[in-house]
Amino acid sequence: MRVQRDEPGVERLLSLAPLTVLELDPAEVVTCAAAAGYDAVGLRLIPATEQEPVRPTIGATPLIRETRRRLDDSGLRLLDVEVVRLVPETVVRSDFEGILETGAFLGAGEVLATGYDPDRQRTADNLAELSLLAAEYGMTVNIEPMPWTAVRDVHEGAALVAQCPVPTGLLIDAIHYDRAGTSPAELEVLPREWIRYIQICDAPAEQPATMSEIIHQGRCARLLPGAGGIGLVSMLRALPAEVPVSVEAPLHSDAPATVRAALAAKAARDVLALAADSDWSPLFRSA
Repeated sequence: MRVQRDEPGVERLLSLAPLTVLELDPAEVVTCAAAAGYDAVGLRLIPATEQEPVRPTIGATPLIRETRRRLDDSGLRLLDVEVVRLVPETVVRSDFEGILETGAFLGAGEVLATGYDPDRQRTADNLAELSLLAAEYGMTVNIEPMPWTAVRDVHEGAALVAQCPVPTGLLIDAIHYDRAGTSPAELEVLPREWIRYIQICDAPAEQPATMSEIIHQGRCARLLPGAGGIGLVSMLRALPAEVPVSVEAPLHSDAPATVRAALAAKAARDVLALAADSDWSPLFRSA
């Protein structure tokens, strides 16, 4: 059973992103999230890189059935499944119907997608098709801009979401928001319904000198929320206050996964409390 928290006034649903504890399989991620006091969890069903382990995570495999059992037993919500990579060779239904079926079986509401196809129109067409297919399974696709992909920033992501024929999300991740040079003012003008959940972490204030360093930092060397130089409170205040927050904070650390996850949850809730504090000012910010 997951532990109860007693912090007053912090009402947002908090989810553990799989990248925070990438060494764990989906069933283990659920157990870790419950032990660390999260309200929800995200699960990586398709590896994002060739370096990640390939696990039997598509279809009603024994691992997936065990994951569903642990979700049911823990009472955790499954926030999202990931990661759908749109590439030049993508054939949406044959490539991704499996993850959608599996996500629906597990009870996911959101699907995380990224864009690696330099052909903007083909990316738009594939995202639209993916969004329609996901809707058949009761899920919503969220496109995540990242500086090293073909969807580099909020503006490029917004242009794609605006073309989708069914509701589609624009996922704001704090480190990518910061490294792309996006401002809170640029977030405030986005349609509220596009923001279905948010990912937070932190990073050093100094911008990496190279794209390879940006990639390394984004994938495995982030900081706990509030421990770096990203203006997290200003970012959160520019976005809808009621949406879930996913903590995606892969650290350079030898600590056990549950310890890292618990530290990340505590740090995230501290930042969320600041965002909810009417007396907070960016002139005296600590996050």
